[in-house]
Amino acid sequence: MLHSAWINSPRNDLLFILLPSLLAVGLVLLFHAYFPNLENRFGFWTWLLLIVFIDVAHVYATLFKTYFSRTAFAERSRLYMVAPLVAFGLGVVAYSYSSLCFWSMMAYVAVFHFVRQQYGFMRLYARHEAPDFGRQMIDGLAIYSSTLYPMLFWVLSYPRRFVWFVEDEFWHFRSEIGLEIAWWVYVGIMLVYILYYFWQYIDRRYFNLPKHLWLLGTALSWYVGIVLYNNDLIFTFLNVVTHGIPYMALVYFRTLQQPATDSPRWYHYLGGGSGILLYVAILLAIAFMEEWIWEITIWNDNFSWAVIDTEDIAPYYFLLVPLLSVPQLTHYILDGFIWKRKAVETNVA
Repeated sequence: MLHSAWINSPRNDLLFILLPSLLAVGLVLLFHAYFPNLENRFGFWTWLLLIVFIDVAHVYATLFKTYFSRTAFAERSRLYMVAPLVAFGLGVVAYSYSSLCFWSMMAYVAVFHFVRQQYGFMRLYARHEAPDFGRQMIDGLAIYSSTLYPMLFWVLSYPRRFVWFVEDEFWHFRSEIGLEIAWWVYVGIMLVYILYYFWQYIDRRYFNLPKHLWLLGTALSWYVGIVLYNNDLIFTFLNVVTHGIPYMALVYFRTLQQPATDSPRWYHYLGGGSGILLYVAILLAIAFMEEWIWEITIWNDNFSWAVIDTEDIAPYYFLLVPLLSVPQLTHYILDGFIWKRKAVETNVA
């Protein structure tokens, strides 16, 4: 008898992990014609909601599993001290070569991180299934194809009307033959996945609903956001909602909703009653402070009334930009350690 596949509960998983991507895709399919107008009329508010309050905020959710917990920090103090230094050092080296080199590095690392998160959730939802190399290979091929095919489409159909960070951040070239081959490989892998689990259901009467919903949400959001539509706001909307909201939810469910006995005392306030609102408020406040610094020193897009004279600090961008990127790059680095399969599967069993 297999255990429940849910990470927290059917209701919470559906609301905060599985349905955000599916609902976002539904909104895009229904109202895609309105997105260009939304971007033009409400650019500041879409930036604030999507970039600051979801994308940047989810980065700081990592703090609750690492630096905010004395016990967690003590267990891996060397890693948590070295990671920001490595992030800063890599950033300075890359930016000293060129700003494009720096943002290309950030873009490739971000894509790797986003792809691996989708795979990680897939593994979590499959944690109670019996070990089977064939099944694990099919799962892996399906979840990686659902993310990597759209990325391959991006670089083979360049230019697109959206970027991850900046223009020309990805190596690219146009290839109609490459697109055709990639499409049929992608379709073939998805058909194998569907047929395999259809046969599994007929044979065993078992259907891992959250795992299949996670793959469906991933495949639809990446395909619709990158391949089907060629719009910056649609891409950003689907990209950050699919990635950021499930991540913040996972941290809350596994770290704060039921804090361990050796967790910081104040974690217990976040886990009870309206604690989730305080958790979100903390993330939003930190994210806004970081993005405000970015805006007044580097971007000058959304806070033009409080911009520092960039001519004075431009010579120091090779230090300032990597420094401001330390939280994001550290989040990418640490995520490869704090969500290791055995530790996480034990924690969510």
